[in-house]
Amino acid sequence: MTHYVDSEVARLGTVLLHRPGPELARLTPRNNDSLLFDAIPWVGRAQEEHDAFAAALRSRGVEVLYLADLLAETLAVPDARAELTEQVLRSRRLGHTLRRRVADHLTYLDPAGLADVLIAGLAHEELRIGGDRPGGLVWTLMDRHDFVIDPLPNLLFTRDSSVWIGDRVGVTSLAMPARRRETTLTDAIYRFHPRFVGTEFVYHPRLEHLEGGDVLLLAPGVLAVGVGERTTPAGAERLARQVFAVGLAHTILVVPIAQERATMHLDTVCTMVDTDAVLMYPNIANELSAYTVIAGADGDDLRVDGPAPFLRAAADAMDLDQLRVIDTGLDPVTAEREQWDDGNNTLALAPRLCVGYERNVETNAQLERAGIEVIAIASSELGSGRGGPRCMSCPLVREKGGVPDPA
Repeated sequence: MTHYVDSEVARLGTVLLHRPGPELARLTPRNNDSLLFDAIPWVGRAQEEHDAFAAALRSRGVEVLYLADLLAETLAVPDARAELTEQVLRSRRLGHTLRRRVADHLTYLDPAGLADVLIAGLAHEELRIGGDRPGGLVWTLMDRHDFVIDPLPNLLFTRDSSVWIGDRVGVTSLAMPARRRETTLTDAIYRFHPRFVGTEFVYHPRLEHLEGGDVLLLAPGVLAVGVGERTTPAGAERLARQVFAVGLAHTILVVPIAQERATMHLDTVCTMVDTDAVLMYPNIANELSAYTVIAGADGDDLRVDGPAPFLRAAADAMDLDQLRVIDTGLDPVTAEREQWDDGNNTLALAPRLCVGYERNVETNAQLERAGIEVIAIASSELGSGRGGPRCMSCPLVREKGGVPDPA
């Protein structure tokens, strides 16, 4: 199977999603902040909304893969099972006795059951303890609702843990402690699952912090990388070196963004909806700057120019006279509200065809007036983790070249 992505807007062929499940039911008022959710979602409704999202993609000919299914199939490979189990048991907070009990518990699970635990976590009260097999001091001092293995509710946002650039995958380095174990699962899928045999990597979790929501493939050979709350300048530099070394890009635009929850990734303020058009948060559209990075003459040092206005730098790198800009909302207040509700975070299925949240009425109207068809999906519960259709999807296959019109 050939996986290839060199554009944000070329016709989408295959996408990786994660249907929300029991991990969302782990969220409580006591832990939702540390697990990076702004509210406690109604799980059943979130699943209905996500199913409608997946159905909308399939209705446009997109192949939908589910991360949990791929993980269960990966865990049928003995080396993958051993590696992922060992990574969980390596946690220093378990202690010797509890570590042995957790190992015993995981041993009896089939691949699907183990996948469920690795995603949804394992609570103190769920661990098999009793008789002549005590849990030890650590288990005794834990609250009955504490987690022996933490859940991964943010796995919903598959965009962040991996990004395809050309025919290679970058498994990213997530900045927030609550999310770092996500990449161990994604990394194992790409290395052990039969579908991805022979996949080459362009980034690894052990490298500097870099998240997929900060990486935009503006055009073949041109990437924009946001640096802010999640992706560091060191991560952007490392990605530039990696992609230049294997010829996956000729220009990287490094874009500083505010280190705030509302602008955690570049794709919270800017996404592409056509080969020459971006949807942008107007409050920062004219303030956003970019540093243009190209490979140095000796093949090692990078040449950095700028800063320059982002829109100008992007158009130049993409060999366009200018980029068309579609604003989020119609006025400053609406724009701020709809940016917070992921109005900027659209997923392009083809040029001038995208998926957006239905709640962002003014933004969707702006897109339609600009000739962009919007497939509007419900988001009353999906939006509680601060992520839109782009955040919830990792494209694995897009039509090469990035320019044909939708049929």
